[in-house]
Order: sequence, then structure tokens, then C-alpha cells
Amino acid sequence: MNKVVLIGNLTRDPELQTTNGGVSVCRFALAVQRRFANSDGEREADFINITVWRNQAENCHKYLKKGSKCAVVGRIQTSSYDAPDGSKRYTTDVVADEVEFIGSRNGGDGEGYSAPVENAGKADAKKQTAELEEIDDDSLPF
Repeated sequence: MNKVVLIGNLTRDPELQTTNGGVSVCRFALAVQRRFANSDGEREADFINITVWRNQAENCHKYLKKGSKCAVVGRIQTSSYDAPDGSKRYTTDVVADEVEFIGSRNGGDGEGYSAPVENAGKADAKKQTAELEEIDDDSLPF
């Protein structure tokens, strides 16, 4: 089985190209943070190349930009090519089957939805709590 699920931020704006056959292909790199901190207490990131095809490629180019957060589901694909100096180079990319845009549509900063402000909504919570009716334990069906 060859399946990859990633969540991260774009390191650059997506690049859209069209093949000779007219098929759209979009490429971008995703910075994915590692789960654990290194010996200095910092969390490192891996930079993973993503390739997206057809309509999803056009949507990625249209709606994503550097810093945007997205989730990618796909497969790992390796390939090689001969460099100008005659050496053989190997590449590893993720070919995306699904790309989900994470974050606000009109925020534009890639930060996604903002966290709730401290103390915001406490008045609403008190109001909702005051409206709750007390229930007798003997009336519960379990």
C-alpha cells in the first residue's frame, strides 16, 4: 500500500503548467512540522514536493498561495533524471489524489481560523447555563 496523508503550509506559490495533451498539473512544496522537538527544543519541518493533476490542480493554483495551510492525501512517487554534469539525480514527490484547503477563505494569510479570544463568549455561556433545566436522575432512561 502506498498512501500518504500530510498537513502543512505551502512554502511557495503553486506553479500551474499544462501538458502537451492539455492536462493541467500544479506543483508546490509543503512544509510539514515533525511531531517531536529536536535536542535544542525546536520542532523541525520536512519540505515535501506535491504534484496535483487536472481540475484539482487548477483549484490549487487559484485558491492556494505561499503560507496557505492544506491537507494532502496521495501516494509517494520516485523518479530519476540525468543532471547536466552527467550524474543521476533522484526525486521523491507526493502525487495528490485529494487536496483540502484548511483555513479561512477570505483571510488570505494562510493562518486559518483564528482562535477564540480569551473571555469572549463567557457571557453567552452563563446565559445558556442559566437557561438549562434541572433533570431528576430518576427520570433518566439509563
